[in-house]
Amino acid sequence: IRPAPPAGAAAVPDSHGLNLWRGDEKLARLAGCYLENDVFTHLQPHFDRLGALAGGTLDDLAGAADRHPPVLHHRSRTGADAQRIEKHPAYQELERQAFGAFGLAAMSHRGGVLGWPLPLPPLAKYLITYLFVQAEFGLMCPVSMTDSLTRTLRKFADPALVARYLPALTSQDMDTLCQGAMFMTEQGAGSDVGATEVRATPSPDGMWKLYGDKWFCSNADAGLAMVLARPEGAPPGIKGVGLFLLPRRLPDGTANAYRILRLKDKLGTRSMASGEIRLEGALAWPVGDLGAGFRQMADMINNSRLSNGVRAAGLMRRAVTEAL
Repeated sequence: IRPAPPAGAAAVPDSHGLNLWRGDEKLARLAGCYLENDVFTHLQPHFDRLGALAGGTLDDLAGAADRHPPVLHHRSRTGADAQRIEKHPAYQELERQAFGAFGLAAMSHRGGVLGWPLPLPPLAKYLITYLFVQAEFGLMCPVSMTDSLTRTLRKFADPALVARYLPALTSQDMDTLCQGAMFMTEQGAGSDVGATEVRATPSPDGMWKLYGDKWFCSNADAGLAMVLARPEGAPPGIKGVGLFLLPRRLPDGTANAYRILRLKDKLGTRSMASGEIRLEGALAWPVGDLGAGFRQMADMINNSRLSNGVRAAGLMRRAVTEAL
């Protein structure tokens, strides 16, 4: 039988409400060592603000979003075939904080985010990621993929395609923001990307039509996705895989020809929608050299995996905070 605690004993300690920036003095000292002095001085109030949010408000929102995962609706109330993913208000508020208030997906690509006139250095982005993820991990996947897609698009795509989508990809206005994703994995082509079976056929308008199934598509309703597919007549193996930019909606505003078959019931990142997608002649633009699709996609993968490593470190730091 567990004995009763002595009179006046303190309650079980709880880190909720702790400012996670102020509570990690070593992080602040390291940031001061590695960031330029003027950047660090400018960003300190923002780190402090995020530290307080991550230890309280964002933590509450993340818990609610995790308990109320996204729901896929295939039809409208009137029966029209109009797919949408319903996201809990807590998740939507987390989006407003990450994409909007802190500009995490935009800060590497343009000036003006958090009041800094130039694009912020990568270390600033990863420090903010490290703090934010101590409250919420799932949303940081769409944030990172939007940032990474923008980087890869700018690096390899036709300048006209970059000009078309860069403003929306780097917007902090949730009404104009276009989020990013990567649709790469197939049932038979997980780690073996050379086994990709989704095929691409040229369309007269300079776009390509994509056919086939993608098995694990995080941020399934993103406005833009980088997709690997095998162009018609391409050789087998990884050298025959091309990279394409797939819009959720076509330039004329109509829905593109692909369906979200279902959402994944996951053990982790439950707040964020991952789904299985069937491409039914979906129109997409070629990106870069179609004979170097995976090499170009690897740029996006590597950037997102670096972010994933930072996020894992953030989770470990949150665990340490709880233990302390």
